[in-house]
Amino acid sequence: MKILLLGANGQVGWELQRALAPLGQLVICDRRSADLENPQALDELVVREQPAVIVNAAAYTAVDKAESDAVRARKVNAESVAVLATTAHRLGVWLVHYSTDYVFDGDKPAAYVEDDPTAPLNVYGQTKLDGEQAIRASGCRHLILRTSWVYAVRGGNFAKTILRLAVDRAELRVVADQVGVPTSAELIADVTALLLQRIAFDAALARVASGTYHLVASGATSWHGYAQFVIAEAVRLGMPLRATPESVHPITSAKYPVPARRPVNSRLDNQKLQQTFGLQLPAWEFHVKRMLIELNDWD
Repeated sequence: MKILLLGANGQVGWELQRALAPLGQLVICDRRSADLENPQALDELVVREQPAVIVNAAAYTAVDKAESDAVRARKVNAESVAVLATTAHRLGVWLVHYSTDYVFDGDKPAAYVEDDPTAPLNVYGQTKLDGEQAIRASGCRHLILRTSWVYAVRGGNFAKTILRLAVDRAELRVVADQVGVPTSAELIADVTALLLQRIAFDAALARVASGTYHLVASGATSWHGYAQFVIAEAVRLGMPLRATPESVHPITSAKYPVPARRPVNSRLDNQKLQQTFGLQLPAWEFHVKRMLIELNDWD
């Protein structure tokens, strides 16, 4: 199996390099060799490489900046994705693409399932939804994998920010009225590899697997609960922090204004993915603990 990986140096892309390598020939492309701000060049790249699968881990992910940079966000998250999908359909190859919980407005009281109505609250979410719709309209065989609250040991993320602040401050204030599922780039990459392996070796599954899935860890928490968990685990590991779980105080979103509106409920139901592919997705706490152990070992 020849796999063309785009966005290889992002958090998810970096983990995909590891996870996809055992599946066959892996062609690794970063921004220099596959620029999603130049959509037409992507068609030439795919035609030249002739992969069996395109895995697109590249995206414009600066949620707040997208509010004032909508043209660039749309080019990366929608226009380039449309080109990839059209090319994938023409060549008869699979396209794996990552989307987001931000395609929903967060008003649903329960976790979102794949066919719930979409209604993005911000430019980033709208451009990601546009990319999804372009893939479906193209007719290519695809896996659209929606995920949420992505983190990794490599690069910046919420947990690492909380740890940095907890070293300097005795008290923290964290938003408590937004709920979602912290999901590690490691888990996303490993599940992606498993999905591709099962499609490759199960013709019956491959015939029905094309579609949209929620790829998130199990369970849910608020940003406040996430911060408390991170600090509690860090203390357990002996990290020298001033803050404690009890000194993390809940605040409302209104107390922490940002340019882009966020959905209050970002929970995604992962049952369809688990049932279709016969997987069990672990609780969100599992990979957070692994990340903290790695960060502690580095120190």
